[in-house]
Amino acid sequence: MIYIVMIVIAYLLGSIPSGLWIGKYFYHKDIRKEGSGNIGTTNTFRVLGPKAGTVVLVMDILKGTLAASQPYLFHVNVNPLLIGLIASVGHTCSIFDNFHGGKAVATSAGILLAYNPLLFVIASLVFISVILLTSMVSCASIIGVSTIFIIALCIHDHVLSIIAGIITLLIIVRHRSNINRIIHGNESMVSFGLGHYLREKRFNNK
Repeated sequence: MIYIVMIVIAYLLGSIPSGLWIGKYFYHKDIRKEGSGNIGTTNTFRVLGPKAGTVVLVMDILKGTLAASQPYLFHVNVNPLLIGLIASVGHTCSIFDNFHGGKAVATSAGILLAYNPLLFVIASLVFISVILLTSMVSCASIIGVSTIFIIALCIHDHVLSIIAGIITLLIIVRHRSNINRIIHGNESMVSFGLGHYLREKRFNNK
């Protein structure tokens, strides 16, 4: 019975549409109708600004961390990654958003934080480094989660390899349109980093 309870809690935690609710109740905006239309951290930054974006980022990370921490809290012998994965599913398929949702990047990072803080730090450093090089959040997200998948294979953590592989596929699928724009050179960029600098320089030289 406790396993069912943890699964339900993980799904409901993951389903909390942080960006959507903060936009509606504090800014009176539906971020699904602005920017990229996504309810995640990146579009929240874009539509509502850095304050709201930071709050959503923290909330989305905590959703994954709390969900994956349940085995520790309930003293149940089950791998926290298995429970945490349900939170990622909830984030992408939220019961509170007509079974739509975000791309599960921050929530997946939160799962990793509960499971292995050192790998969370590594993933965060990779994510930040790629953003500074490419100025693309989508690119940083894909490379960050893929890095954890590769590390898991190298250290022979079979459960993490499987879960990271599933999440990598999930994030790639959720970023299909972004990947297409990256290939064609018209992906959205943040307003800092080498990629943004080079694009602005190229634009100004035309």
